[in-house]
Amino acid sequence: MTRTPTIAQALGAHIHAFGPADLTPKARLRARILTLDTVAVTLAGASMDCVETLCAVPGIADAPGPCTLIGRGAGVSMLDAALVNGTAAHALDYDDFSSVFGGHQSAPILPALFALAEAEGHGGEAVMAAYAIGVETEIRIARAVHFHHYDKGWHPTATLGTFGAAAACAHLMGLSEEQITTALALAVSQAAGVKANFGTMTKPFHVGQCARAGLLSALLARQGFTANPAAFEHGQGFFEVYNGAGTYDPARIFADWAAPLELEDDGIAIKPYPCCGSAHAAIRAALNLRTETALDPAQIAKITVLVHPRRLPHTDNPAPKTELQAKFSVQYLVARALLDGAIKLSHFDEVAISDPRVAALLSNLDARAHPEMGDHSASQWAAEVIVETKTGLRLSHRINDLMAGGGAVPLTTADMRDKFMDCAEAIGSADWASRLFAQIETFDTEPSLAPMLALMAHRA
Repeated sequence: MTRTPTIAQALGAHIHAFGPADLTPKARLRARILTLDTVAVTLAGASMDCVETLCAVPGIADAPGPCTLIGRGAGVSMLDAALVNGTAAHALDYDDFSSVFGGHQSAPILPALFALAEAEGHGGEAVMAAYAIGVETEIRIARAVHFHHYDKGWHPTATLGTFGAAAACAHLMGLSEEQITTALALAVSQAAGVKANFGTMTKPFHVGQCARAGLLSALLARQGFTANPAAFEHGQGFFEVYNGAGTYDPARIFADWAAPLELEDDGIAIKPYPCCGSAHAAIRAALNLRTETALDPAQIAKITVLVHPRRLPHTDNPAPKTELQAKFSVQYLVARALLDGAIKLSHFDEVAISDPRVAALLSNLDARAHPEMGDHSASQWAAEVIVETKTGLRLSHRINDLMAGGGAVPLTTADMRDKFMDCAEAIGSADWASRLFAQIETFDTEPSLAPMLALMAHRA
């Protein structure tokens, strides 16, 4: 009698069958662009307090090994490299994200793949294919559990990113279907991260931990470790424990699998602002309003920020005091956008956050859920900013869908250069940053990623 495969077994078969030949030209270009973005924000995040503190813990990043700490120079073990680089990749909350995923799809995967490729000598073509199937896996699972999973309080980048990292690493290792199944089942027991810790060092740590967990799951599976192949659908498995009865649909994982690849979806975006993506629609609305009306910030009497209710719980922070709190304050971000006409890395130091001009605007700013944007409305990335001036004018700008029409990812690798150089030059010279950019642009043609990773080791 033929048994119906479990969720993990069916995923294992799909992951095992995938290869470089399945990468479309659009997927290849997206992979290069998103890799450039991930490396850029990892370089800029490598010296952040959360990474420094993590590396100061005895037993983390202090044992010599074959793997690069991006922007930090040290050679460490695979697992330590995945942990530290994964944390650095999300330290600034400036990394790419997916509206369908409800989080950041690349940061959980690429740090794990880089560590594995450097330690075991894998080439760029294999890494690109592994990255693509990792993204496919994590976003497909997201389609099965959202948006209940997100609303319940889980941090999808971490909970679901663990599966993406496990799938990607298992694929790069060339594991069998059975071993991939085991890696995914092991990942079920390591998926973690709650939104209560947003605005603290723990949020980027979530991502480092899930990159490490995904890599560890694949390494254990290769060694013959065991796990329940029904760990997703078991009565006490992932779906029931993390979501609950009636709030998930496993069929969504496999419907039109890889046709097209999730990597090609227009819900994937490169962040133009170094802060929580849930505030980006409000920032864009504020910037557009300022430009279109030639608004003088000195004339602002009152600001009302109306956002999609799903975007508010973790960005409603009216009086931020620290860098991480400011990155998760839609109030601070809108006020800063109206004042300066931009959101920059320099806007998150203590001097900028305590700017009395910002404080004056915050005292007259109200942020709340938009009454016309329901939980299940078509656009999950919408916002409206309304400004009343001291002369009685009422000015407003509304973004109905930040992702509308796509175009949220640059069309060419060259279009990524400004953000890459801005991030990389925070720790090194323009010449060094240019050489690294050129290597990453064609990483999938390289027989070994070791030279590229060695160049990334440049220490601030």
